[in-house]
Amino acid sequence: MSRMTFDAISEAQPGAKWQQRWERSWPAYEAWFLGRGGDDGPDRVACRAALARHMPELLGLYDRLVELAGGGDRAARFLSTWCPPRYLGGCSLAALAEGGEVRLLRNYDLSPDLNEGLLLHSAWCGRKVMGMVEFLWGLSDGINAAGLSIALAYGGSSETGAGFGITTILRYVLETCDTVAEALAVLRRVPSHMAYNLVLADREGQIASVEMHPGGGFTLMPQPIATNHQSGAARPARAGFTRTYERHAHLAGLRSTPGDLHRYFTARPLLQDRHSEGFGTLFTAEYDPGSGRLWLRWPGREWAQSLDDFTEGQRVIDFAVTNALDGADGAAEPSPAQGSEAGAERASEYAAEWSGNWQGAQGIDWQALARDYANGKGRPVASYFAVK
Repeated sequence: MSRMTFDAISEAQPGAKWQQRWERSWPAYEAWFLGRGGDDGPDRVACRAALARHMPELLGLYDRLVELAGGGDRAARFLSTWCPPRYLGGCSLAALAEGGEVRLLRNYDLSPDLNEGLLLHSAWCGRKVMGMVEFLWGLSDGINAAGLSIALAYGGSSETGAGFGITTILRYVLETCDTVAEALAVLRRVPSHMAYNLVLADREGQIASVEMHPGGGFTLMPQPIATNHQSGAARPARAGFTRTYERHAHLAGLRSTPGDLHRYFTARPLLQDRHSEGFGTLFTAEYDPGSGRLWLRWPGREWAQSLDDFTEGQRVIDFAVTNALDGADGAAEPSPAQGSEAGAERASEYAAEWSGNWQGAQGIDWQALARDYANGKGRPVASYFAVK
């Protein structure tokens, strides 16, 4: 799929708009949950108890979402994100504060088939929050009315521990925290189920980067940048394919003002144009904690939004066009098929061969696909469709 539709929706409290999104997306998420062994995880009572223990401020919101989702057992377990199935991703992150100006930038790198494309503006716990939705109520990046912004990147390991899906943790941080210091206190006590890297920035110019560990705890990093590996860990899966070390080195060497930082994220080597291989930049998100503004950027295009001036709408992005625009100015990159990661690259070619959408995903054997993807094996996507 070379095109992707992005929606901007505003709904102060969960209601008809969120429910409509649930009904649209749940069949595919349920297939993913089943295919990845979700039914073998904690039961509904344990999931709700974990949420009450670690993030009690979200409990009423969670109960309301479960109600809107129909109240089913599987939906309740899925929405808790307590000890969920494994999931992967990409991304480059950086924050910069200088002279009273602050920015947080992230590139979201994945297949266009595997992202919701939803920018949600809400006030679910009494304060305005705006961000890109994952798993129907979590966030991959966002900002709140206090001027706190946060974004995530996959940490490069499939190891898991007892914890929550990271997108729910980001939602919790933005619903309850005002500053980077407060957010760090939350991240110390709320366990993540997988390794993720987070970058944070607030209105006062405080910035931070942490490596979240599976099962709980984090390491505070010296620079507010992140890609898809962690310090002191074994070489991450698909390192050559994602070019995580190259992107990290590029970020570490950047010399920019906060206001110009987006220029580096919308150009190579941070910008990825391998959408047909399952690893392309779906969007660049630029957050301004001082003004509460967000820009979603693509080469040659941008979409500006604000916590205080949010406009619902839709944008259709043709990645073939945006890639061509980037290619006019960017230097040529080595072929992604070069090197020892060729097997992993072939594994992700399923995105090029599958022209379906989230609704079609319910027929895929996600467990087999994930196993082969992790092991660097590739076969036609048609072979992953479950036999009925």
